[in-house]
Amino acid sequence: MASLRDTALRKIQTIGPRFLPFADVATEAVPLSRLLRLSLFQVTVGMALVLLVGTLNRVMIVELGVPASLVGLMIALPLVFAPFRALIGYKSDIHKSALGWRRVPYIWRGTMLQFGGFAIMPFALLVLSGYDQAADAPIWIGHSAAALAFLLVGAGIHTVQTVGLALATDLVSVEEQPKVVGLMYVMLLLGMIGSALIFGWLLEPYTPGRLIQVVQGAAVITVALNLLALWKQEPRDRARAARVETQPEFRDAWRLFVQGRAAVGLLVVIALGTMGFGMADVVLEPYGGQVLDMAVGATTRLTAILAGGGLIGFAIASKVLMNGRDPLDVAWWGSLIGVPAFALILAAGPMGEAAIFVIGTGLAGLGAGLFGHGTLTATMRSAPRAQVGLALGAWGAVQATAAGVSVALGGIIRDFVVALPGSESFRPETPYLPVFSLELVLVAAAVVAILLIKRKQARLDQTANYYPPRQDRPDPPAAHTAYRAAEASVQPRGYP
Repeated sequence: MASLRDTALRKIQTIGPRFLPFADVATEAVPLSRLLRLSLFQVTVGMALVLLVGTLNRVMIVELGVPASLVGLMIALPLVFAPFRALIGYKSDIHKSALGWRRVPYIWRGTMLQFGGFAIMPFALLVLSGYDQAADAPIWIGHSAAALAFLLVGAGIHTVQTVGLALATDLVSVEEQPKVVGLMYVMLLLGMIGSALIFGWLLEPYTPGRLIQVVQGAAVITVALNLLALWKQEPRDRARAARVETQPEFRDAWRLFVQGRAAVGLLVVIALGTMGFGMADVVLEPYGGQVLDMAVGATTRLTAILAGGGLIGFAIASKVLMNGRDPLDVAWWGSLIGVPAFALILAAGPMGEAAIFVIGTGLAGLGAGLFGHGTLTATMRSAPRAQVGLALGAWGAVQATAAGVSVALGGIIRDFVVALPGSESFRPETPYLPVFSLELVLVAAAVVAILLIKRKQARLDQTANYYPPRQDRPDPPAAHTAYRAAEASVQPRGYP
């Protein structure tokens, strides 16, 4: 058995650099098998995302008859914890434990939060929908229990993903960090694809009993895979735990992070693009089911198509970034692809063509993959070594917050159109068209914002050439001496 495993790993390492763009990050100290095992935490995150924004939102809206606005708000509840991702990453950067770990305690807490949310979620949803066998339960029980379930899962996702990515970057050199994070996100997309296909198969045909089995099975698998991912990954540094150090305040660390010229502009671009690509999450599958008469299994496979497009986008982005391309250029191409993608989705409903809808969904995934990898790489390269967790947390906080707002907004817009006087005479696709139109506008705004950032950077570079920095100026004040070296390591442009 061991020889078979070693042979398989050698084969993967042979074909990896060609077909898996991030496989060359493996070294003798951190082999590919260890990186792939660590990436299992991204598989569980992808599984949770498919359940929240794919399978469950379709089931709640179509099969359980829950209003889309309420579904959108439930799915957006994890937004409450999204802004804390930067704080979570910062805390894991400076955390001390008697066992000498920094990242492991936070990942385990996040895993337990996910498990608790999934454990109560299916029963809460059935009560929320007024299911026959739960019809006598007070309405507030369904609402409060469902809200608690989504909050727990959301808090777990944010914690596990932020600190897990920081742990992955801890294991490799600075030069290899963008590639290892890219590998982690490829595994996230693979987890989403596999989960979407499996959930679609298990829920065909749909029954309340199967829904309970699928969600609670996901809870058990989450704990098992995250335990396997963490096993012997983070080195224990007891000497570090015994050292007495004065750590800077979070606000000082944040001020140091955003002082780079690209940081704030990047966060704005991330917000625009994420809202543009993410608003359809709550209405994409209901659109396919109600407008194009697609079955539950078929609409769940749309999530796999979306993630597959994202996987291709990540592969292309990795290739061009390793060739020295500016990460903002990659993000710009991703935003640009989003414009025709949502145009096709808009046209699919009136034309009644499911094929056009599927093509548009795939293109949207491709654009999102390029955009996500480009902005993530740019954000990481704008941060000093000592602030990897904070940088990943900032990217994740803005990305998750924008995604949560867009999901809630998508459901609210759809229900608002349905509630308009005379809506009974509307075509089936009419409530969804404003959502996709707004997405098209947002991705176009991201295209313009990236161009403005690059133009500003070009002017600043030209000014720097004419006015080199004076050597007689005093050093800028630092929040803490431990960050002085980190501050000096920030590259002038934010990224090469």
